[in-house]
Amino acid sequence: MLFGILGETRAWGDDGAEVPLGGPARRALLALLLAHPGEAVSADRLADAVGPDGRLSAHALQSQVSRLRKALGPGAAIEQAGAGYRIVVVQEDVDACRFERLAREGRAALRAGDPGRAVTLLREALGLWRGPALAGLAESEGARPAAVRLEERRLGALEDRIEAECLLGGHGGAVPELRELVGRHPLRERLAGLLIRALFAEGGPAAALMAYEETRRHLADELGTDPSPELMALHRELLSADPAPAPTAPPAQLTAFVGRAGEVAEVAALLRVARLVTLTGPGGVGKTRLSVEVAGAAGTGAGVGVGVGVGELCFAELAPLREGAGLPQALLSALGLRTTGLGMGDSGQAPVDRLIAALADRTVLLVLDNCEHVVDEIAALAARLLAACPRLRVLATSREPLGIIGESLWPVRPLDGDAAVRLFTERAGAVRPGFTAAPEVVRRICAALDDLPLAIELAAARIRTLDVGELAGRLDDRLGVAARGSRGSDERHRTLRSVVAWSWELLSEPEQRAARRFAVFAGGATAESAMRVCDTDGGTLEALVDKSLLEFAGGRYRMLETIGAYAGERLDAAGERPAVRRAHARRFLELARTADPHLRRAEQLEWLPRLTAEHGNLLAALRWTVESPDVRTGLELLAAASHYLWIRGISASVAPQAITLLDAMGPVRGEAVAGAGGGGTGETAPPWAGLGEEYVLCVLLAASDAAGRPVWQRHRAAAERALAAAWSGARPGRHPVGLFLWMMRNAGEADAQSAFALVSAQRDCPEPWARAAARYVSGFGPLGEGDAALADETFGAAARGFRELGDRWGTALALDTLAGLAAGRGDLVRAVALTDEALALTEQLGALEDSADLLVNRADHRVGGNPAAARADYAQAAALARRAGSPTALAAALRGLADMALLDGDPDGAERLYEEALERADPHWVKSVGTRVRTLAGLGRIAEARGERAAARSRFREAAEAAEGTGADTPEALRLLGLPADVAARVVEAVSGR
Repeated sequence: MLFGILGETRAWGDDGAEVPLGGPARRALLALLLAHPGEAVSADRLADAVGPDGRLSAHALQSQVSRLRKALGPGAAIEQAGAGYRIVVVQEDVDACRFERLAREGRAALRAGDPGRAVTLLREALGLWRGPALAGLAESEGARPAAVRLEERRLGALEDRIEAECLLGGHGGAVPELRELVGRHPLRERLAGLLIRALFAEGGPAAALMAYEETRRHLADELGTDPSPELMALHRELLSADPAPAPTAPPAQLTAFVGRAGEVAEVAALLRVARLVTLTGPGGVGKTRLSVEVAGAAGTGAGVGVGVGVGELCFAELAPLREGAGLPQALLSALGLRTTGLGMGDSGQAPVDRLIAALADRTVLLVLDNCEHVVDEIAALAARLLAACPRLRVLATSREPLGIIGESLWPVRPLDGDAAVRLFTERAGAVRPGFTAAPEVVRRICAALDDLPLAIELAAARIRTLDVGELAGRLDDRLGVAARGSRGSDERHRTLRSVVAWSWELLSEPEQRAARRFAVFAGGATAESAMRVCDTDGGTLEALVDKSLLEFAGGRYRMLETIGAYAGERLDAAGERPAVRRAHARRFLELARTADPHLRRAEQLEWLPRLTAEHGNLLAALRWTVESPDVRTGLELLAAASHYLWIRGISASVAPQAITLLDAMGPVRGEAVAGAGGGGTGETAPPWAGLGEEYVLCVLLAASDAAGRPVWQRHRAAAERALAAAWSGARPGRHPVGLFLWMMRNAGEADAQSAFALVSAQRDCPEPWARAAARYVSGFGPLGEGDAALADETFGAAARGFRELGDRWGTALALDTLAGLAAGRGDLVRAVALTDEALALTEQLGALEDSADLLVNRADHRVGGNPAAARADYAQAAALARRAGSPTALAAALRGLADMALLDGDPDGAERLYEEALERADPHWVKSVGTRVRTLAGLGRIAEARGERAAARSRFREAAEAAEGTGADTPEALRLLGLPADVAARVVEAVSGR
């Protein structure tokens, strides 16, 4: 006989038929006995289970036992045992016992490294469950412990089964089940760990990190505790697996490369002896595709033995660039570099200098694709980079040479006849399986297209709807007309234009309308954006992909450059450009507005990549607002994107547009821009009235570039009034990041106190991010007055506020400041722990410069107790700073290495490093103050050790003067900047003896 208590209590005879047990009292009695097969169960417990609303008498219980014996017959024996009863059955006949055995064996198989067997056993075990354990009895005092034990083992078996399935590659299928289980058991850390690992394996670290953050918050809110060491170790593992931004790789190709294998080998060989090679030729001849193949061969030497020893490869697509001024920023982005540090403002270094710093010691092949529209700027920048970076090689594609010394040209010709026929045949076969045609007909088509690869591919795509004879007839006629066009145009350009025009005219009117409107996008578009801006549907977009007018990859539609140029002409001819660009700007304003609040919360890891993918479109929309001009939309767009630009460290990329918008506004009164009317003077309200915060953020973004300094001085007073008006009432403003950035921008000004008062007044603001930012800023008040305890409490409140929101940006900033306070009071263990936590956050954000800065701070905390670890941190910081192209971060790292050299008794080596640090540190940027002070003090110590007292005093005085920029008195400033007490005393002595 078989028994089941994993669900409703049931029994089955040897023939498989269910045994009628009678009413609920007998089922309850049997269930409790089967929960402990072979063990005595007291009469009191049985009576409680059988009659929970009123204790059964001994006689009544005996009567129920007798009836149960009769129902079971010889299949099971119920014996009296002392003051109770026991059931005598084979344990394997009870589903709960069988489940526990299978679950134990499954777990053992999992631990022994046999997930396949574990899955089989655990699925069999879990398949025995028909419902809750001891259904109907779980609330009884006698049955509850057994029910709880069985349910816990069921959950453990579920965890074991999911872990085994994941080991077999079933991560994707496990995610929905794990999400449901974690939702029901949010405090169960093993389930959370399984979900985190499955999410990471399925889609990368962002979703996994969000799952960890949710679990951490649940544990903190419900239990007041941190995650277990195992879950924290998993978190660290995820962070280490999340790489910093890498240089942009060449685009992956979807089709075979036809006809140029020899050229790949020859160009790659040329790159071994020439540091600048330019592929020249008309549009559509295949320069980009050849550069992609050469870059791959040069980087790997795959198959042809042509490697040139490049250590890294970076592909910079310059077609979206509209003006040469943005070229250095475009290259920084292609290299995966930020232009500013986390929350610390702009370094004041020109983008070109950052490029040189990033590339100076690296072996890199830089591919510059589509240079012709900014050829002068490319030529000047390439010449400077090649002169300053001896390990750099450049492969450029352009319709004309760059024209600089050392350039080697490689003209890219049309395909030879056989290769052209093969290309057409392959591409036609892709759209019409089984395609065949007479080689001479195909050859005639290709010859009519001048054997240009792009033209051939466009023509071959038409084979889907035309036969080869029709195609030949139409193409010959169209190209004949175009060949008799303007003699001032390049012959191949006219031919390619004819091919594009012919392909265009084969489109339906809705397809033409969508294609010409798509020309306003920069860097492609998602399906939603394309449908909204082009006023089209998904079917039309798919048709354009089928007809090779659009490409679709990575969830985005893209248009080839040559086709985009022709589509732009058609857009102008239709008179639609102003309306479509307006729709484009409104679409990306909407996207930026939607993303903005998420960037201040845990979802920032999800939204940052989405905005990064649309960076070109955001800039294109902003350019339209400047060109129109539409000042109101421009201000709204800059404000909505400001937090993204700041976190990414690329605020300087929009400074020229911000400056132009401010110039278009003319003189501004803060009360006029903040209010809705003309300020009570009878004047007509300006178009931007009511956009006070947006105006403030425009001023801040304009000031993020050195060219914006005069603009900042002109608008600072009006902007302060506008910001004060926006944040003075009971309702918070719309853009809390403006408060924080206002303080950061004003920190270096002589009269920063008003900014401090304005921002710190929001300490109790109902908007949580503004409240946390205000508390962070407020902490510098007591810090400057020497009240370290109150400062620590205030910065701690700020850190908690940022952490509760899930904002890594603010949290890292506050943790770094708390670490400095801990070090100041001698608690170096806590200082290192806080810095480690901040480092983990900057690594998630891909902030190389800030990670370098934090490594220097950690080394400063370690240098007294663990010099070897400190030296390693300084060296790693220097490497990261060079990779980020950050002279300021590199100066800090060099200062630390100089300190170590001095500690090791190498004053000459220390002096060289100090001098290099001093050369790289920007004397006008607040972030460099500590580096300058400690570097100058180090040089003073070296001079003092050599007996050069006058030189030593001079260096110490310079250090004191630099420290005065903090606003605190000299001794306190030196202490806050981390100067050792004995060195600080010498600096103070030098100042007092002036």
